[in-house]
Amino acid sequence: QVQLVESGGGLVQAGGSLRLSCAASGRTFSSDTMGWFRQAPGKEREFVAAINWSGRRLFYADSVKGRFTISRDNAKNTVYLQMNSLKPEDTAVYYCAGPCYSSSSYYSKDEYAYWGQGTQVTVSS
Repeated sequence: QVQLVESGGGLVQAGGSLRLSCAASGRTFSSDTMGWFRQAPGKEREFVAAINWSGRRLFYADSVKGRFTISRDNAKNTVYLQMNSLKPEDTAVYYCAGPCYSSSSYYSKDEYAYWGQGTQVTVSS
C-alpha cells in the first residue's frame, strides 16, 4: 500500500520558518517528480513546488519563489519543503503528492497519482 505522510506543520509567526517532510512508503519514488500543493479554506488546491527525480530541476509557484525550497533524499524516500519568511497568506493545509505523470504539467494536481493526508500550516500576523 502506497502512503505519503507529511509532517512538520504548525503555528508560526509571520517571518518565521517551518520545514515540512513527506515520507513515502509502499514503493520507491526515486525516479519520479514529486510535488507540494496547498489548500486554504474556501479555495482551490494550488501548486506550490515540484522537484524532478534527480533534484536538479525545481519548480515553484510565483507566490513562494525565493522563500520556499523543495528538496529530496532518495535514499530515505523523502521530500522536503523548507519555508522561510512565512506570511499569513501561506496559511493552508499542505499536501505532498507523487508521482507526477506529466513531464511538463507538474503544476496540475490532476497529474499526480498519490496524495498525503496533509499537514496544517498556520502563520499568525
